[in-house]
Amino acid sequence: MKITSIGHAGFHIETAAGSILCDPWVNPAYFASWIPFPDNSELDWKALGQCDYLYVSHLHRDHFDEANLRDNVSKDATVLLPDYPVPDLKRELERLGFHKFVETTDSVKTTVTGPKGSLDIMIIALRAPADGPIGDSGLIVSDGETVCFNMNDARPVDLDVIDEAFGHVDVHLLQYSGAIWYPMVYDIPRKSKANFAAQKRQRGMDRARSYIEQVGATWVVPSAGPPMFLDEDLYGVNDLGSGIADDAIGDLDVAPGTNPVPGDVTSIFPDQVTFLEQMRIHGTDDGVKHRGLMMVSGSAADFTGPTLDGIEHPYPPEEVFGPNKKAYLERMRAKFAPIIAAEKASWAPAEGDKLLPALRELFEPIMAQSDLICDGIGYPVGLVMSPHSSSKEVTDETEIVVLDFPNRIVREPKEGEGKYRYGFRIATEIVRTVLRDNEPDWVNTIFLSTRFTTWRIGGYNEYLYTFFKCLTDERIAYADGWFAEAHDDDASIRKDGWEIQRRCPHLKADLDKFGVVDGDKLTCNLHGWEWNLPTGRCLTSKGHELRAEKL
Repeated sequence: MKITSIGHAGFHIETAAGSILCDPWVNPAYFASWIPFPDNSELDWKALGQCDYLYVSHLHRDHFDEANLRDNVSKDATVLLPDYPVPDLKRELERLGFHKFVETTDSVKTTVTGPKGSLDIMIIALRAPADGPIGDSGLIVSDGETVCFNMNDARPVDLDVIDEAFGHVDVHLLQYSGAIWYPMVYDIPRKSKANFAAQKRQRGMDRARSYIEQVGATWVVPSAGPPMFLDEDLYGVNDLGSGIADDAIGDLDVAPGTNPVPGDVTSIFPDQVTFLEQMRIHGTDDGVKHRGLMMVSGSAADFTGPTLDGIEHPYPPEEVFGPNKKAYLERMRAKFAPIIAAEKASWAPAEGDKLLPALRELFEPIMAQSDLICDGIGYPVGLVMSPHSSSKEVTDETEIVVLDFPNRIVREPKEGEGKYRYGFRIATEIVRTVLRDNEPDWVNTIFLSTRFTTWRIGGYNEYLYTFFKCLTDERIAYADGWFAEAHDDDASIRKDGWEIQRRCPHLKADLDKFGVVDGDKLTCNLHGWEWNLPTGRCLTSKGHELRAEKL
């Protein structure tokens, strides 16, 4: 088995039975904030795209690169599809022209056969609303000789299924670095922010080491690592503060207010060198049974079972790490400046009508469908929007909109309302862009970009970020149902002479809201699925039985 790193969480896996292209991300993502590190734009993407199989783990933009998939990947590739309850990933791939799918079952070993031979695969699908944009996944591949677990940035709970189905894992590819906006965007004192960042950074690496110990692979490749932040407004988010001599701190050209200070670790984005050292310190790289392996974009390693037959790098990896990292990022900043400028030019203009009507039209129907999530948020949330700025400055052009979750409405602030328990300051043009593009997910567009600031009083509110992630009828129905099922899986409703389970067996929609009874037949109007009420049998698909009783 030959495994080539193609950047970030992306890999090209070659076997005698065919090749698999995994998560091929190359174009800047999240409002051009994230760029693959090290740079992978010089790889031969047309050649990589002539693959037998395509695996896209989930819809995060640093995994699902629409332009690259559209322009460079063969539409005759067979897609290895995770078992997600909401079919957004399949729909997006079909829209791009992909038409061959192997629809896997969560955590079940499957044999895929093509003209070149057969491969054993398993996809572990994570389905909670917090897992990616309604789903995240990891892929296990065996060519009969070598077993590779591409965990990318999934966080599976049950890893015993891998050992039961495949035995020993030879190569483990996993995330070890941050992929979040906390605490960089928070309105808190700088020293507190540095302390929180150090804790977040270490927790991420500790979690990755825990996975290494559970999987027990011979070789571990740190991947899905930090992106590069090359825009001048975000440059200070890069991991430059640690490991830089004190007398060099003042020479760093980073955004105002974000210069690293001696002793501070202000970035949650450790790089590969940092994590490999963590593995050695904590014994997850013992140099014998378990070993860390450095791979950069273009590195290719050949494995025969647990044996590394050889590895080739496109350049010495040290050229982009340690003392050379700042110079490398400066070169990349110059290279990508025109690309970032073009991306910014494509954003919606900051000027325009008031945003309140458009936000009311977007959010209020979602609020009306998500009682449990709105109640879980439990308080009004403020959106402060100013042209070209996410700073605290309030000007005549600033518009404040309140998401009043207790009352399920979007409104103007009330006089004397004061500071909201949770709030976001976002540049107006960014909000107008996601509205223009009908984005179903602000978490994986605005928030991951780190192009905003925020504050909160109290703890992290999972319900709030779930809401922002689920801005379609289908997504919010699933998410609200997920939380409802976690609290009460025996709930029933009474409708037209029948007592029926409250949640649709398909995607957990609330049948009190979406169910229509016509004689002995129930239809869930969210997707049009139908059931025979006397028997509970699903008339649309095999399985998915419904609990129902005539009153």
